[in-house]
Amino acid sequence: MNNAIEINGITKKYKDFMLGEVHASVPCGFATALIGANGAGKTTLIDILCGVTGKTSGEAVYFGNMTDIDNDNLRNRIGYCSSANFFPLEWTLKKVADSVELGFDNFNRQRFSELCKRFKLGDPAEKKQKKLVQLSDGNKMRAYLASVLARDTELLVLDEPASSLDPLARDMLCDLFREYLSERDGERSILFSTHNIADMEYATDYAVFMANGKVIEQGFVEDLKEKYILVHGDAENADKARPFMISCSGGRTSFEGIALAENAGMLSTFDTAVETPTLQQLSVGILRKAEEDDQ
Repeated sequence: MNNAIEINGITKKYKDFMLGEVHASVPCGFATALIGANGAGKTTLIDILCGVTGKTSGEAVYFGNMTDIDNDNLRNRIGYCSSANFFPLEWTLKKVADSVELGFDNFNRQRFSELCKRFKLGDPAEKKQKKLVQLSDGNKMRAYLASVLARDTELLVLDEPASSLDPLARDMLCDLFREYLSERDGERSILFSTHNIADMEYATDYAVFMANGKVIEQGFVEDLKEKYILVHGDAENADKARPFMISCSGGRTSFEGIALAENAGMLSTFDTAVETPTLQQLSVGILRKAEEDDQ
């Protein structure tokens, strides 16, 4: 399978944090979620992949044969969006459109206008407009997303795009992801980071889990749901089941956690129930294990 990005041993050293070595793939034609708690290294990795910050070592290969992120051709093929203040806050939607149109030759102004209206931001052609500083955090993010989705790109790299959006806007974002991928089936890809996957599971095909600056698991969501199981049972059996589980939590009456599917038979002897986990449940279990190992 071709990869939109192949990450080979990327590291970044800071005074109080070390990213990597990171080895991961972003498969072509799919939406990949970079999942981890705050401080896991997601933003650092995305900033390196998009040339916002430099790396200490390692390499990223884009579209099979390109490694220089400063290449203008490569930058045109990638749509990057940060959750921070992506444009000067004194700008209006019209100024955003003028800027992106000047910087990229694949920006569609009509598409930007349509997306602004779809996001209920108003018409960027109107004379009287609010400045970005006057918008809520959620509406700022909608404006940023409209600007990047209005470009004809092959890869979207989005840092926490859903973090400030309300549930309805997150659902719309999932629809936009699917539309983006289906418009050129198999030729477009998405990488987005998140620390809460619950509202974005519908839009996620492949998942890369990060903790403490490293990748701890990755794979297609359907494959991961076959590899792991959700286990729950009565509290009296928790101590017996725990050695066969990856992570486990519980109270006075019951316990629940994640285990490898290969241990389903053994766990069933402890009168447990086994189910297919949601991506949210899988994320919590895998990240909890990483946190416990770090203590």
